[in-house]
Amino acid sequence: MGLNEILFFTGFLCFIFLMLAIDLGVFSKKKHIVSFKEAAIWSGVWVSLAICLYFVILYHGHHIHGIDSYERLLEVANLYLDDKDSVVFNPKNFEESLHSYRQNMALEFITGYLIEYSLSVDNIFVIILIFTSFSVPEKYYKTVLLWGILGAVVMRFIFIFLGSALVQSFDWVIYIFGAFLLFSGVKMLFDNDEESINTESHPVVRLVSRYFAVFPRYVGENFFIMRNGRFMLTPLFVVVLIIEFTDLIFAVDSIPAVFSVTIDPYIVFFSNIFAIMGLRSMFFFLARVMHLFRFLKVGLSFLLVFIGFKMIFHSWLFSIGFKSHYSLFVILGILTVSIVLSLVFPKKDEEQNKILPDESNN
Repeated sequence: MGLNEILFFTGFLCFIFLMLAIDLGVFSKKKHIVSFKEAAIWSGVWVSLAICLYFVILYHGHHIHGIDSYERLLEVANLYLDDKDSVVFNPKNFEESLHSYRQNMALEFITGYLIEYSLSVDNIFVIILIFTSFSVPEKYYKTVLLWGILGAVVMRFIFIFLGSALVQSFDWVIYIFGAFLLFSGVKMLFDNDEESINTESHPVVRLVSRYFAVFPRYVGENFFIMRNGRFMLTPLFVVVLIIEFTDLIFAVDSIPAVFSVTIDPYIVFFSNIFAIMGLRSMFFFLARVMHLFRFLKVGLSFLLVFIGFKMIFHSWLFSIGFKSHYSLFVILGILTVSIVLSLVFPKKDEEQNKILPDESNN
């Protein structure tokens, strides 16, 4: 990792954690239940920030890898560029070549972000299931999601840079990723939605209960307590661990999915982190309207199948003229069709009970 990469990466993390602290109200002592309006505003903020980073990469993305010469551009392109035809390389015009490479970087980022943000919806389905199954009071949601997101950032960092090193060292790894995504997409398509989680048989609960004493009820926002001189975990901490475990499972799907777009670990990380950072606000936003999108999970399964197919047959696709930006069109098409079909053909017997209380109760 060069000096430019370290500086850009450090600055990015500082900005992200500052925005996350503001979003989660770390600087405010007032505890409150997140309303639908507040969640919608913050969802818009995170999407807007992702769009801003798109333009930063479009005009200044070469600073990420310290590209200051045509030779350095070729070096970076050989490392991270899968489709060489997507960039115009002109040895007589460095600025033109650099602009073309930045355009491709920006496209990779926004496509990867869209994939991650879309797959996060399925993560939200499961988080809602976890909260309801473990009867977590709504006032503790923010605390659980805060620590869940911070843990997800660390895990994604490790997964992404390890995955990038594997892909660069062993070309055949990309085919394994593709096959796994194909399997995951088909499995998601035919899986029936669960209505609850068995809180006693969950693997995380069994593992924690085996080695630690767990207090039988929630004790405010405390994760640990002392009772009669005995150190004990609270159920809230167990829920955080389950959220982390769930994100680990989803990362196995989502991170390889972005590697279908780019093998540049920084672009993969940036797209992943923006999706994860927006997960908290998107959770509170979508939890009240999730019942409207009955075909969205079907769309996500087709999305995984497409990405897996693209990873396995990427050489053949490029040989017949498939361009990198076509992936963005396909992804947008799948999501648009699933959302439109959900609104046009809603479930007639859909339960209207909401997971979260109305804003009037806030």
